[in-house]
Formats: sequence, structure tokens, C-alpha cells
Amino acid sequence: MNAHALTLVLNGHALFTFLDLAGTFAFALSGAVAARERGLDWFGVLVLAFTVACGGGVLRDLCIGAIPPAGLGDWRYLATAMAAGVITLGSRALVDRLAHPVVLFDTLGLGLFAVTGAQKALLAGSNAEVAVLLGMVTAVGGGVARDVLLNRVPVILQREIYASAALVGSAVATFGEELGLGSPALTWCAVAACFALRALSLRYRWHLPRFERKPRPDAADSMNSLGE
Repeated sequence: MNAHALTLVLNGHALFTFLDLAGTFAFALSGAVAARERGLDWFGVLVLAFTVACGGGVLRDLCIGAIPPAGLGDWRYLATAMAAGVITLGSRALVDRLAHPVVLFDTLGLGLFAVTGAQKALLAGSNAEVAVLLGMVTAVGGGVARDVLLNRVPVILQREIYASAALVGSAVATFGEELGLGSPALTWCAVAACFALRALSLRYRWHLPRFERKPRPDAADSMNSLGE
């Protein structure tokens, strides 16, 4: 490999790492804001920030036997999550100004986490189906953990094309690798597919079909109906 090619590889790796950390920051910020809005204390805010940022990756690494998980073994992820938590605690105005960039990086992070999660699962020897699922888990696992800790139904199960976009990104990356098309271009195409689907769903308010929620009769109404 000549010097020019090596420079391109290193620059691509640096860009990927930057976007990965930016996605981590966006995920952490969303967790910290959700914790603050629910009235958690400072420790709770920091825990939620880290959980959303790194929870999916930690779960993936535990599933494939990668110990210690990257979210715990690489100090940059912990530092990025803590920085997002501290910013949320320190300045509501700054967080509000970051709203639009956070949406952008959250969408980028979704694609990056889904694709890198699937690729890491393949490298660990997982089959294609497991890699696709673990890619999605990497991208949305932290958000699900956030909603469970805050005692609410996970957002990905109610509305918006979020987990579906992650599933598409991880599937493109996985099956491209299985077909022998593995390359940096494939990685970015998979990220772009996830990003485009998520961005378009936000722009045009797409969502999957769902059942209408019907009010359940209370116990008194049920007893009255039985009496009649």
C-alpha cells in the first residue's frame, strides 16, 4: 500500500470514528434529556446518558462474547456520554440550541451503530441472521433500556420508523458481506440506506401500520354489563 492509499484509509477511519462518537453524543444527550424531564437526580441523568449511548453495544458484545464490551473498554465512549450528561445538567439553553444537530447525529448514529454492530457480529463468527439482529440491537438497545428504566412503553414499539431503519442498514451491510461485496463503499452505502429511510420518515411523517387503541371498560362497567 502506497502512502496516498494509506492516507485515504486513515482519513476514512478518522471520519468514521468521529461520526461514531458524534452518534454516541447524540444518543447520550437524548437519554440525559429524557432523565431530566422525568425528574431524576444528577446520578440518574448520567446513568441514562451512558445507558442510551452504549447500552446496545454492550448487549451486542455480551451476546458475541467480546469481553470487556467496547462501551466499557474504550474510555472515549464513556467520556462522550458523560460530557453529554454534564451539558444537559448545566445548560438547558445550550441543549435547546443543539436540538437540530442532535437529530442529525442521532440519525447518523443509528446507521453507524446498526452497520458496525452487524459487522462486528460477523467478525465474531455469527451467521447472517444473528448479525442482522445484533446490528439492530446495537442501534436501538440503549433507547429501549432508557424507556424501560423510565417505566414507559419503548418508543420503537409505538411509532416512527426507527428500528426498521436500523434493520435495513444492518441487513444491507450483512448480506453485502455474505455476497462477497465487503468494502468501505458497502459500509457507507448501508449507513446511507438507514440514514435516508430514517430522515425521510421524519420529513414525511411515515410510520408503520398500527392498531387503534380502544379504551378498556373499568371493573364497575364490567360488573354492570354482567348484571344486565
